[in-house]
Amino acid sequence: MTPPPDGPARPDFSLVVPCYNEEAGIAAFHGRATAVAETVGGRWEIVYVNDGSKDATLARLLALRAHDPRVAVVNLSRNFGKEIALTAGLDHATGDAVIVIDADLQDPPEVIPDLVSVYREGYDTVYAQRRQRAGETWLKRTTADRFYRLMQRIGGVPMPRDTGDFRLMSRRAVDALLRLREHHRFMKGLFAWIGFPSKAVLYDRAPRHAGSSSWNYWKLWNFALEGITSFTVLPLKIATYLGLLVAMLAIVYGTVIVIRTLIFSNPVPGYPSLITVILFLGGVQLMTLGVIGEYLGRIFNESKARPLYLIERYLPPDSVRADRNPAG
Repeated sequence: MTPPPDGPARPDFSLVVPCYNEEAGIAAFHGRATAVAETVGGRWEIVYVNDGSKDATLARLLALRAHDPRVAVVNLSRNFGKEIALTAGLDHATGDAVIVIDADLQDPPEVIPDLVSVYREGYDTVYAQRRQRAGETWLKRTTADRFYRLMQRIGGVPMPRDTGDFRLMSRRAVDALLRLREHHRFMKGLFAWIGFPSKAVLYDRAPRHAGSSSWNYWKLWNFALEGITSFTVLPLKIATYLGLLVAMLAIVYGTVIVIRTLIFSNPVPGYPSLITVILFLGGVQLMTLGVIGEYLGRIFNESKARPLYLIERYLPPDSVRADRNPAG
């Protein structure tokens, strides 16, 4: 959105920070982020999105805004999930360039000057690519690597490995991204889908500064399913081919049974083999129905056309006047 003629100039940079239960580390993050903003120069705004935190995160954000005129606070009406909170922040960011970063300090704000430097070379998207992932278990690093490899093969768009949400985007890239309003949002895939010239900046990911991650393995598994079903119909194709394979095996097995009966007769009924085949076919059918159900559920959710999120309050920065819709 272009600022009104009588309003203040658009900021050069917007920092979008989704927050969920970050009371322990938000002050440290803000201190480091503002120090980096001073070194980069230009006009800044910092858009914090409180995604229904259950601790004192909102109170800490309001205190930061009271002391820093560059701070905007978007308080969602409840917890909508990180992907939606990130979208809400992008909706309210007004800068010529928008930087997305988490508040847990695993992505160091000190990398931002490198992102800005590459952006000034003419790139629309500059994404931070991890060299190392400190503070994470071997299992998490391994599963993340396998997931990125899988998405590279089946995602349909080039998706860089070892890359999270930490990135800088130009205004035209952000505007293109905000045209995509699907409810089941896999932001890493959407970042890649819009295209535009992009370049990586390598960095070392740090451990969390405070608190613990809300991403357990069950949530990560569901996140992976979200990404796969959002960007490919491969599971449906696998279900189709699996059905064909089972049908062919059933024909072969039936042929063998008929030949054995004609030659050797069949004095003892094959109860164990019959039960095995029935259970196997039943499992395949249920799995196939589950895959179809995943896609059908997404169609159902999209057909309701509900807003992506609702806002309890939006407090713009004192230095920037904004006119935004309270629902996404």
